Formats: sequence, structure tokens, C-alpha cells
Amino acid sequence: MADVSEDRKVLTAVRVGLAGLSGLLAGLAALCVAELVSAAVRPESSPVTAVGGAVIDRTPPELKDFAVRHFGTNDKLVLQLGILVLLALFAMAIGVVALRWRRVGSALVLVFGVVGAVAAVGRPDGHTLDALPSAVGGVLACGVLYLLAGRLAARPAPAPASGVSEGPFAVAGAGGTAGTFDRRGFVIAATAAVAASAGAGVAGRRLNASGAAEAAASRQDIVLPRPASPARPVPAGAELGVKGLSPFTTPSKDFYRVDTALVVPRVDAGSWRLRIHGKGVRKPLTVTYQDLLRRELIERDITLTCVSNQVGGPYVGNARWIGVRLADLLREAGVKPPSQGGPADQLVARSVDGMTIGSPVDTVMDGRDAMLALGMNGEPLPFEHGFPVRMLVPGLYGYVSACKWIEDLELTTFDDYDPYWVKRTWSKRAPIKTESRIDTPRPFASPKSGKVPVAGVAWAQHRGIAKVEVRVDGGGWHEARLAVEDSKDTWRQWTWEWPASSGSHTLEVRATDRDGYTQTDKRVGTVPNGATGWHSVVVAVT
Repeated sequence: MADVSEDRKVLTAVRVGLAGLSGLLAGLAALCVAELVSAAVRPESSPVTAVGGAVIDRTPPELKDFAVRHFGTNDKLVLQLGILVLLALFAMAIGVVALRWRRVGSALVLVFGVVGAVAAVGRPDGHTLDALPSAVGGVLACGVLYLLAGRLAARPAPAPASGVSEGPFAVAGAGGTAGTFDRRGFVIAATAAVAASAGAGVAGRRLNASGAAEAAASRQDIVLPRPASPARPVPAGAELGVKGLSPFTTPSKDFYRVDTALVVPRVDAGSWRLRIHGKGVRKPLTVTYQDLLRRELIERDITLTCVSNQVGGPYVGNARWIGVRLADLLREAGVKPPSQGGPADQLVARSVDGMTIGSPVDTVMDGRDAMLALGMNGEPLPFEHGFPVRMLVPGLYGYVSACKWIEDLELTTFDDYDPYWVKRTWSKRAPIKTESRIDTPRPFASPKSGKVPVAGVAWAQHRGIAKVEVRVDGGGWHEARLAVEDSKDTWRQWTWEWPASSGSHTLEVRATDRDGYTQTDKRVGTVPNGATGWHSVVVAVT
């Protein structure tokens, strides 16, 4: 009897394990089928993307900053992997429930579909059809789990003939019967579910990729015209050539990316349209990509900064942009800034992924090189940086100026409408703060005693940098040598020769802009309108 009891425990453990696997396979079926259906709707409607986007929408600013600070541009990958792990655990738990309550467990799988559908429709750019992939995936997963759970149901088996083994999944019981389940049927059903799911997933991926390929082809066909107002050559002396110092122009592949898009939008330039409308617009406009190419283009070096950039952080970069002056388009639409009696003080930009970004109309139209950018560093915009068109306003943090994948511009007021980040406690207006950073030596570096170059970058977009100072171990400030200034809209390199002595030392830097403001030493986080404080680096001189 002891052997029979032990065998029953083994059988129960095996069935529970396979039940968890059944739930996992049902979840896999839901995701793969949803991926296939999303190809007919749009890639952003797939459940993982929709749920991930919903999580981002509801993430407190402090947690968002934590993710950006610790995971950088991998924050979205970490989020997606986390969602998949939670879905897998949830699916396995449901599979175990279905082992005892088959209908209840199967019905619970529909939660996959409900959560995904609600998340997809509830996104800022959500549409009713976005619920379809999750709904279809949930229904199919319900059927898959019901089928597999049925194959795991315990059932009596006839006693084996004399001398014939019952096998590992049969337990002798009273009267010569045995408890067992449909092993062969489960294997066949599970194999079929895996094969069908994999096929659907691969097909969905390929179909979604085909749409992206068309957008990529439209980008490859673009030849940017020579700008009517080209940027002047980067002046000699703007690049100091110090080892470890950030280059004056940031390569596109190294340029920071911070946004909420889990799937980078792939927009065909041929079908792209931009609508300009709203309060005070006397002549609403709709322009195409070709319309913009035919207009007068400007080329400018502009440094962009993300409001999530911590003191000394990496989310700042300088590039050469080509685009159309935004103020010209607004004037063509009959827009007047508030300073000239216009009724709208906020320009709301909308992205194809539903992001909304609000900029002050007066700032956009005050003569600075605010633009609808088409090119970056001599090429059409990369998809990750907003192809086909993005917006740039020098001197403003990205969350109030730099809308990527833009498709709509609406004139309104700050009183009437709060854009995406403002609804999440960030400031309505956010000029970039004067900041500086030490690039070399790196934190915890071990330079040799003697002359050690301390170098970095400083920025105060649309004001310009007048002075950078460095100090060691809280001592007196030493003025650094500044690189030649390109423009007040770009960052500026600096360097100071440090007569380093052996031991542990703390280096600090501060900048003064052309308005006479010197960075404060008061440390403030990024919320609600950008970090402040002096960047410091600890090194051990040998």
C-alpha cells in the first residue's frame, strides 16, 4: 500500500506539472494568434505592446525616471520581458486550476483577452479594432486549455493482464483498477497547439515586417535636397580632441532615445500627412512629405536634452538637423502668437502613437530655429528618431518640444488642454536648464599623478555657455578652457589641466550661461522640469 500511495503522489505531481504546461501553451497560443491578427489591424494592437503601453501610461514619474536611470534605452525590453514572465506565471496557475475545475480555468484564460483588449483600446491612440487581436487570442486560448485539461482528467483504467506493467502514470487501486489519464491524447494535442501557435506567430511577424519593409523602402528612396539655408561648417576649435570627451556631433546610432513607444512606428513617407488646425488658425493646412521637401529647408546644429537626464546623465546629444521652419508653416495657416494678439498660447503636437506634446506658441514663433525636421546628420531621420518627420524647438526639453512621428498640430491654450506628460505631474513649460558634465576622467578611474586632462560638455540651449569651472575636493574654482562656440543652440566642450596628486579626489564642475546664471549646487531630481546640481566624479590617482 505504501508503494501505491507513493505512486499516486507521483501521478498527481506529473498531472499538476502538465497542467501548468497546458496553461503556458494556452497563453502562447493567445499571444501568437494575436500577433497574426495584429498584422491585419496594426502592430501596436498586439497584447504585449498594448499592455506594456498601458503600464507606461500609468507609471508614476518617479518610477519612470528609475527605469530610465537604471536600464537606459533597455527600459522597454525590461518591461516587455517582465510582462511576459508575469503572463507565463499567470497562465501556469490557470492551467493548474483547470486541472480540477476545467470550465472555470478555461474561462479564466479569457482574462488574457479582456486585459489586452481594454489596454489596446484605452491607449491614447487606441481604436475599437485594436481590441480584436487580444479578443481572438483569448477565445482561442480558452479552447486550447479546455482541450488539454480534458486530456489530463483522471480516469479509471482496467487492471493489466498478468505480467504486464501498468506504466508510470497508472496506479493500482481497489478492485484491480488504476488511475490514469490520456497520455497519448495530451501529447498529440500539446504538439498540435505548439505547432499551430508557432505557425501563427511566425506568420504574424512576417506580415508585420512586410509593412515595416514598405516604410523602410520609402525612406531609402528619399534624397534630401540641399538646404536653402545651410548650417555653417563646425568652426575650427569646436572639437577639443581630448580622449574620452563626447564628440561635438553625436552619431545618429549613439544619439539617446527616450520615448514611450514599445514598437517603433514605421510610417510610409508616401502616405504621411500633417494637419495644422485649431484656435486662431484662419487657413487649416494638410501637408505631405513631398510638400515639405519642396519648401525652403534650413540646416542647423541643435543640441537636444531629455528632461529625464539626471545630473551628469547621458540623455543629451548634438546633431545636424534639416527641416522646415515651423513658424513659417504656422504663419501660412494664419496663426498669430499671443504677443501679437493670437488666441492660442499652446501648440499641441500629436504623434502616430498617440503621444501629445505641448509647446508655447510664443517660443515656437520668437525667431529661433524651431522646425519640422526631415533629416539628421545628413540622412533622412532614422525610424527611432521620428521618421518621417519630427518636431524640434531649441531651448526646450524634449517632452515639451520634440514630438517624433508627428502627424497633427493643434493650436489651443494651456488652460484648455494638458498634454501627456503634464497630466503626469510634469510642468507645462520647461526651458532647458544650464548644466555641465565631466566626461573624463570617468568615475572611479585611476589616472597617474601629474597633468590629467579633465574635460566634458556644458549646455544652456538658446542662451549659450559663457564659462565652465572645475574644483577639486571642495577647494577653489579653476576656470576651464572652452572650445570655440558653434552656436547658442549647441553644447560646448571644455577642458582643464589638473595637476593631480596621488590619493582619492572628488572633481566637481559648474557652468555659467550667457545670461549670467551659474549652476546651483542644490540637487533636485528631474521631476517636474529637469534636474539641477553639480556633476561630481571620484577618482583614485596613483
